[in-house]
Amino acid sequence: INEQLKKNKPVVSAITASLVSTLAGYPLDSLKSRMQASRKKFTVPGLAAHVFREEGIAGFYRGFWIPLVTISFVRAASFTIYNGTKEGLHERGLLTRARLQDVAGSGALGGAFAGALISFGSALDFFSLIPSSQVRRQLEYSIAEAKGAQIDTKPPNTLQAVRDIVRTSGFSGLYTGFPLHFVRDTAGTALYFLEYDSFRHLCGRLPSGEQGRLPLWLPIYPSLLPFLCGSLAGVSSWAIIYPLDVVKTKVQQRALSGSSPRSLLVTLTRLVRGPNPDEPQPIHVGIGRLYRGLGVSAARSVITHGLLWTVLDYISACIDVLPQGRSES
Repeated sequence: INEQLKKNKPVVSAITASLVSTLAGYPLDSLKSRMQASRKKFTVPGLAAHVFREEGIAGFYRGFWIPLVTISFVRAASFTIYNGTKEGLHERGLLTRARLQDVAGSGALGGAFAGALISFGSALDFFSLIPSSQVRRQLEYSIAEAKGAQIDTKPPNTLQAVRDIVRTSGFSGLYTGFPLHFVRDTAGTALYFLEYDSFRHLCGRLPSGEQGRLPLWLPIYPSLLPFLCGSLAGVSSWAIIYPLDVVKTKVQQRALSGSSPRSLLVTLTRLVRGPNPDEPQPIHVGIGRLYRGLGVSAARSVITHGLLWTVLDYISACIDVLPQGRSES
């Protein structure tokens, strides 16, 4: 058992960490998706109160089991590809120097390969047939708004949403917005690993992966570093890629409602400048709309990515100290 755990340490660590972080961050992710897609203006506390009043605690975890399973395996694949890409680069003598640019470069390349490959897997669910992120968007507003629902905070369950998508848009409707999904995952994952590796390097991590002496400007316990660096990488990379996620949501929502499709540029322009080109809204208003829900998304990133790296490092360390050979227990 111990040998198998050591052999599959990245997968075991990533799945365990993902289960914990997804459980903790899913309610905020659900609120973020609802705020993005809704035409009504909600504050985060107001929306949370409304969901709790209408649906109870279960409302925050609607459609939870599908993302719990798929996100865990997708993250395991992502970390495996990321680590494998970095190892491949180092074996070829590329980006091996203990300098920030090499650390950032290898992290970015590993993240880009991981993001590009897992974008296909992260869009799939139910034995690789149902895209989980697409279904979750459908769960949170798309069909309800297309049908003119008066109260749009109580979406259908997962199977109802899938049937409705296939019935109204065909099987291809499950993959609406996939090119944007691919770009978002590739760029976002590259930024994420670039930033995490860079932060850890600046905080004293050695080329061997062990933690060295902390810099004088960072008087914290070393055990807090994974949470701090993971949170910073999650929040900053997501803030950069967030507008693309909003545009993707709008493209999916419009396509699934049966409306004529709009291009990425047209959708972005309408979000920033408003639907009436003769009376454009102020740019700061459009930018605010483009970043609606960022606060709750940032809070989710702090929790999920901080916990993700904390648990991942802890499980990895526990596996490293396991004795060789078969465990007596």
